[in-house]
Amino acid sequence: SLHMYLKQQQHQEHHPSDAHHIELQHADDADDDGHTAGDDDHGGEDHSLTEVFIHQCIETIEFVLGMVSNTASYLRLWALSLAHSELAEVFWSKTVLAALNMDNAFFVFLAYAIFAVVTAAVLLAMDLLECFLHALRLHWVEFQNKFYKADGFKFRPFSFETDL
Repeated sequence: SLHMYLKQQQHQEHHPSDAHHIELQHADDADDDGHTAGDDDHGGEDHSLTEVFIHQCIETIEFVLGMVSNTASYLRLWALSLAHSELAEVFWSKTVLAALNMDNAFFVFLAYAIFAVVTAAVLLAMDLLECFLHALRLHWVEFQNKFYKADGFKFRPFSFETDL
């Protein structure tokens, strides 16, 4: 990161004899190949300020795009709740209000029953779809961006033949 780079440069200016000290401070954390957690497969080479700045710019752009994406996701939920209320209002006006204008108690009862069933069915179906899509998005977009890194080992499914 930019902070670590500047700290390393400042240390080198004040202590030129042990300029490699900051790079080697995590040597105990090295893996079998000698790479430390901060190496990123660059072999511990020094990075120029331009490289660090470009890397930070890319990370900033990714962060901003992620924030816009997350905000759009929650705006989608707001829009669906607004659509729920509008659909319920349309169903009410097309069924119950139309039956009230007919001045017949049986038609009002029948219209209310139709309104209740259709509204509950349509809105329940929309809610189920909304919940499914939002949970899917949370798992595959937001969760994967925060924690998942494809730097592990290849997946090998469990098998009694290979494991025994």
